[in-house]
Amino acid sequence: MTIENAHLNFLESLSVEFGKGEATQMARIVFEDVFSITNFLRKETLTAAQLAKLDAIQIRLLTHEPVQYVVGMTYFYGLKFKVNPAVLIPRPETEELVEWILADHAPQKNLRFLDIGTGSGCIPITLKAKAPNYHVAALDVSREALAVAKENARLNTVEVHFQELDILKKENWDQLPSYEIIVSNPPYIPTEEKQLMFANVLDHEPEIALFVSDEDPLIFYRTIVEFAREHLVPGGWLYFETNEYNATEVEAICFRAGFFDIEKRKDLQGKDRMVKARQGLG
Repeated sequence: MTIENAHLNFLESLSVEFGKGEATQMARIVFEDVFSITNFLRKETLTAAQLAKLDAIQIRLLTHEPVQYVVGMTYFYGLKFKVNPAVLIPRPETEELVEWILADHAPQKNLRFLDIGTGSGCIPITLKAKAPNYHVAALDVSREALAVAKENARLNTVEVHFQELDILKKENWDQLPSYEIIVSNPPYIPTEEKQLMFANVLDHEPEIALFVSDEDPLIFYRTIVEFAREHLVPGGWLYFETNEYNATEVEAICFRAGFFDIEKRKDLQGKDRMVKARQGLG
């Protein structure tokens, strides 16, 4: 079968389930990232092995497994990242958070930076790649996620200090130094909202990175703010990714903890998705 016919058949099969727009995007990702094919009208014949691989990919996609997991990678802020079900797939909103940080802090500065709940490592790796003078560290409670993050640091040839640590256990805090910037995109979806999630997210992405208890859905924000009070240098900055429904509450947590210069920012969809706050000057 030629590349042109294989691409057409693949696209038609996916279009029935996902619609032509989403199917076209999936087909482009698969053909470009798996088979290094960018011209879908080529008349060359695919090998039997390539066709078998394409069929296997099609089956996985039709079960609504995210295409990023199927191909094993994604792009974030122009950089390539490996992903698997141990880590969340990086979102465009997180790119906007990284862009905010880079706009606020000159890349030539020697800033100490900590990412809490790093997942794939997309935030610290991108910051280190774009601002090589930053001294970047990252934490996660998941050993499997840290393995992915370390591989991504090697893939992007940057040095990030990764550490397995549960930030909710305050007895661990003494292991950590002070920082000029702390950032986190923590779990924030109450368990009761599971039924509102898309199946491709709920069935495939790691629950530990998504959900918190219904009784205390802001536990990570409150804990990280308390940690930041002890581990940010005077005048240091705290950045959060939030969801559109809790950004105002996150602002209030920062205010009650004595932070100032608190700012809430909307994403490109006009939703409140980011908060930053500054530590007291001492």
